[in-house]
Formats: sequence, C-alpha cells, structure tokens
Amino acid sequence: MTEYKIALVGFGGVNRGLAQLIAERNPAWRKELGFSLKIVGVTDLFLGSIMDRDGLDAAQLARLPSVKGAFAELAGGSAEAFNETIIKQSGADIVAEATFTNPVDGEPATTFCRWALEAGKHVVTTNKGPIALHAEELKALAGRNGVAFEYEGSVMSGTPVIRMARETLPGASIIGFEGILNGTSNYVLTRMEEGLSFTDAVGKAQELGYAEADPTADVEGHDVRLKVVILANELLGAKLRTSDVHCSGITQVSAADIESARQRGARWKLIGSASRAADGAVSASVEARLLEGSHPLAGISGATNAVSFDTELLGKVTVSGPGAGRIETAFALLSDIVAIHTSVSKR
Repeated sequence: MTEYKIALVGFGGVNRGLAQLIAERNPAWRKELGFSLKIVGVTDLFLGSIMDRDGLDAAQLARLPSVKGAFAELAGGSAEAFNETIIKQSGADIVAEATFTNPVDGEPATTFCRWALEAGKHVVTTNKGPIALHAEELKALAGRNGVAFEYEGSVMSGTPVIRMARETLPGASIIGFEGILNGTSNYVLTRMEEGLSFTDAVGKAQELGYAEADPTADVEGHDVRLKVVILANELLGAKLRTSDVHCSGITQVSAADIESARQRGARWKLIGSASRAADGAVSASVEARLLEGSHPLAGISGATNAVSFDTELLGKVTVSGPGAGRIETAFALLSDIVAIHTSVSKR
C-alpha cells in the first residue's frame, strides 16, 4: 500500500477541503485508489504554518478557525508562514499549491511551484496564474527533475476538462472551443433573467460565496481570459499570452438586453473561446454573447461551467459540471494525485 506525504501551500477553501477529504476518505482511498495521503506540513500567509514529518491530524486541520496566526495555537505551529521550509523540508512527496491567483505575474504561486519542482517533489495546483503565465517553464522544470506537474483544477475546478480532452479526444482533432468558464458571471446572468438587477445579482453571488468582495475579475472576464489561455495552449498547441486575448465582460448587459433575449428564446452568456485557423494561427476572445436556444451552452444555468469542443471528426463535444466549490476544487487536486499515482505505478 502506497502512502504519499503531502504539504499544503495555502489553506483557504481548497486545501482545507482536501484536508477534510483526507480525514474522511483515506480508508476508502486505500481500497479504491491504492494509496492514502498523510499531511506533513501546511503553510498559509494568513494562518501561519505547521510541520510534522510523522503526520498531522487532518480532521483537526480542517476544523482550524480562519483567524490570523491560527496555526500558532497548535503544538509545533507558528503564526509565521515558513513557505520555503514547508515546501522543501517537510518530507513531502507531493506539494498541493492552492494560494490566490495573481493574473499579473503569477506570484508567489509560481515561486512555490518552482521550489517544489526543483526539490524533486510532485506538484498539484488549482492556481491559474502559474499555468497561464509560466506553464512551459514549469513543465520543463518538472521534466528535468523527474516529477509531475498537474493542474486539472485550474480551469473548471472538479470537472476534468483538460484530462478529458487529452485522454478521450486524441485523433478527433480539436480545432476550437467555446466555454462558460466562470460560475460567478453565469450565476449573475441567470439571476438577472429571474428579474434581479445586475447589482443585486452580484450581491447575491457574494452572499453565497461565488463572488469575491471585489467581483471585477469575474464580471469583467479577467478570470475567464486566464482559463482561455490555459485551454488554448494546452489543447490547441497555441502559445498565447493574456495580452493576446480580447476581453470584455458582462457589465454592459442590461435588463432590457436580458428581456429581449428571453422573448426570442435566447440567452446572454459570458463566453471564452479560441479557434485554430487552417494556417495554425490561434485566435481567442472573452465576451458576452447572445446564444440561440439551440446552442449547446445556452441551457447552462447558475454557477455551472461548461465547455464545448469543436472537433473535426465528432463535431461539438460538450462537457459540463461544477466550476467552483471547496470540495469540488479539492477533488481536482485528488484527481491530479490519482494521475501521479497511476504514472508512478507504471514505472
């Protein structure tokens, strides 16, 4: 039976959710997946850090209050975030990076990933910044050090869109995609269809935890732009930067626009898309689009995400699922660990 030691970098909703899953599901994973997980270190800029090479109590970690310096209240813990120490010296086999997304330079997450890979540790992350901005460098670094760098949760949280496309659509020739890749904006548009104003719909999304206090990244399309870059580069062979993607959001969609669409059986959606031309050039955009009722993405409501791949052999192939959520995104980390275990087992 394999046991992987894991260090958690960032302890917000996602890695806290992973700790909860470890506490609840480890016995089942031993039987179903052939491995178990032991947390040997956790570090968080707000909460501090804690390390024990013999293993930490996952259930206790999951219950930790979200107050500044909370790790100092645990035996061996500190109010200071010893990020490099936890990553390099905790004895972890796998580092789960789930800190905040920085769309400008991907830091500090990129440095965290780099430290782990240089130390010969596998990395799983849900962070869009390092993938959209530095994926090529980090994948090369992983290759040189003989470890894995996995990031399924960076696009649609627990819905395995990257792995699904790679593993089930080879030979189908993906030439483009359109996606509802931000649950917050889709939720806002859905509530506007129910009669709420834009401001009230955003407020409701904030109450439910879908939107941050500053919802700009969601409603202006910046979050989707990062995801479009990731998908285009991973699945279309592009080398796009965020500046290559035209981006606009949903703030200009009015109640009148929503009602007019409803009367004709259409719906407004924030769509991230990319396509590859015959000469190999890839173009991409993020914008609010009016979709006819027959469009495969028109029926996607609420905080659900979906992407429709355009393939040469199969036509449109659409996958939908949760695009947000603590446990759902934590599952993406688990799916990456499963992929690592499968690869290691074949060696």
